[in-house]
Amino acid sequence: MIIVFKGIASLGSILKQAQQIGGQMNRLTEEMKKRRVTGAAGGGMVEIEMNGVMEALGCRIDPQLFAQNDRELIEDLVVAAVNQAIAKGKGMHAEAMREITGGIPLPGGLQEALSKFTAADGEGEENKNG
Repeated sequence: MIIVFKGIASLGSILKQAQQIGGQMNRLTEEMKKRRVTGAAGGGMVEIEMNGVMEALGCRIDPQLFAQNDRELIEDLVVAAVNQAIAKGKGMHAEAMREITGGIPLPGGLQEALSKFTAADGEGEENKNG
């Protein structure tokens, strides 16, 4: 009988910690929405600005690229700039997660699961606005 109560107490402790982590993740998501990264390609001729939850905020294409009339080049540079911005955003997010966890790596797929949790919040808001 005592073992059952110890198990319940442990479960309660785990649930409390999960709630705390959930609150931290919500704060992290709000912070990541405010942070910005820029990906660039073609020597800065194409720049993509994103926030920390991987939402594209802006795109700048140097008018000289249009003058070259090379659609495929522009498309390739946009993709490269987006990929660079995503990589920077993921790095920024990983650093913020290290701050939350005190540098302790999260086990198994927990990091990925928490990242999906925060991404789902952004998608939900996008659907409300769009």
